Amino acid sequence: MELRDDELLHYITTEDPAEAEALFARAREVRSSHYGQDVYFRGLIEFSNYCKNNCYYCGIRAGNPRVERYRLSLEEMLSCCRMGDLLGYRTFVFQSGEDPWFTDDRIVEMLEAVRREFPDNAITLSIGERSRASYERFFRAGANRYLLRHETASEEHYRKLHPPTMSLQERKQCLWDLKGIGYQVGAGFMVGTPFQTPENLLGDLRFLQKLEPQMVGIGPFLPQEDTPFGKHPQGSFEQTLRMVALTRLLLPKALIPATTALGTIAPQGREKGLMAGANVVMPNLSPKEVRKLYALYDHKICTGDEAAECRVCMEGRIRNFGFVPNMARGDAAGWNRSA
Repeated sequence: MELRDDELLHYITTEDPAEAEALFARAREVRSSHYGQDVYFRGLIEFSNYCKNNCYYCGIRAGNPRVERYRLSLEEMLSCCRMGDLLGYRTFVFQSGEDPWFTDDRIVEMLEAVRREFPDNAITLSIGERSRASYERFFRAGANRYLLRHETASEEHYRKLHPPTMSLQERKQCLWDLKGIGYQVGAGFMVGTPFQTPENLLGDLRFLQKLEPQMVGIGPFLPQEDTPFGKHPQGSFEQTLRMVALTRLLLPKALIPATTALGTIAPQGREKGLMAGANVVMPNLSPKEVRKLYALYDHKICTGDEAAECRVCMEGRIRNFGFVPNMARGDAAGWNRSA
């Protein structure tokens, strides 16, 4: 669906509940035409909260001395996968900070071990910026998908959120490299970050249209008290839902998660994300004792649940809203796996 800039800006900024509901209804229709009422489950494994970067918004930034750091061993990661497989998950998402200890060799070792034991499952990586050569190695070792939020498509805004050592140009190049290699690629951004304007959000939508990722992660900005933005107000829940819906209209076949951040900012937040056009949830398979340590933002939900509890709870909540939990791999509509 094509929308003009002025139309997008109107929906980005409107506070009219009736307009928002009409937008959500259109987004649901578009999603249904490609995915029906299915909501795909991914098993999330947060395997390291070490990070070399100092993003001003992130709770696990290198400069935060109050973080209790951890790394999962390969056996611990495989144990998470085994539990996930028993619970029916057919996609594993391995997420971490940009941890230099996890060299290319260690990531390849992990991927090959998971692929040997779970040959038919999809493996997603979310481990930040690496070289194209590294991404190619990971792809050959068994990774199918890669998540790398661009965070903002504006150079000026990016510089206000990140230290000078980081580059939006490099981040965007990583996304283009991943696409060229053959990954199913995920980009995305936060809504309500400091200094963000409606025009920034418009730029994010136009960048996504150009990139055409298979996955888009959108969540509200939530402050973490030990960061430079710890006192900044959180992003708007309603605006985040509108951005989810607009993304669905512009990228009809995208896989869009109803994020944990949505569930943190509002009761039934993830369910309302689904009602705005999302179609993926990512319950946590990480060991319960480390979940609270992967604190990108404050007051994160579901840090005390066992993996089975996460799945049962989320499945019931989804059904209550009329959706159908789907534990399959859930590749993007129209995706050619042999490509």
